[in-house]
Amino acid sequence: MNLFLVFAIALALAMDAFAVSVGISSSLETITKRQTLRLASHFGFFQFMMPLVGWYATQNILVRYIEPFDHWVAFSLLVIVGGKMIYESFKRGKKIKNIKADPTKGISLFVLSVATSIDALAVGLSLAALHVAILYPAIVIGLVAFIMTVLGVKIGPFLGRLVGKRAGLLGGLILILIGVKTLLDHL
Repeated sequence: MNLFLVFAIALALAMDAFAVSVGISSSLETITKRQTLRLASHFGFFQFMMPLVGWYATQNILVRYIEPFDHWVAFSLLVIVGGKMIYESFKRGKKIKNIKADPTKGISLFVLSVATSIDALAVGLSLAALHVAILYPAIVIGLVAFIMTVLGVKIGPFLGRLVGKRAGLLGGLILILIGVKTLLDHL
C-alpha cells in the first residue's frame, strides 16, 4: 500500500479525533501541555491499535457478531459524552475549572478514545480482507491522529473565544454530529 493512500486513510480517520479535540479545548478555561499530550497520546494510541485489532479479529469468528453493531456503539458513546457536554454547558454557564470535569482524564478520555477510533477498527477489517500488511498503516494512522489532535487542541481555544460561554455546547454538538455521521455511514 503506497504512502499517499495510507496517509489519506489516516487523515480521514483522524478527523473525528481532530473535531473532538477542538471541542474539548474550546470548552476548557485553559489546556495545559500535559492535557494536550494526554489527549493526543490516547487518541493516537487507540487509532494505532484499532486497525491492528480489526485486522487480527478477521482471524476470529467473533468479528461476524461485532461488525453489525459496532457503529451503534460508537454512536451511543459519542451521543452520551456529547449530551453530557451540552448539559454541563447549560448547567454551569462557565468554562470548566474543576479537575473532576476534565475530559482529558479517566473514563471520559477512554470513552472518547474508543468512540473516535471505531472507524479505524473497520479499516483494519478491510485491510485484512484485502490482504494488506497492517503494521505500517497502523503506525501512520496513529501518528496522524496524534498530530491532528494536537492541531485541534491548538485551534480549539480560538474557536472557544468566538463562541464564548457556549463552547461546551459547540463541542457536544460536534460529538453528537460525529456519532450521527458514523451511524449513517454504516446504515
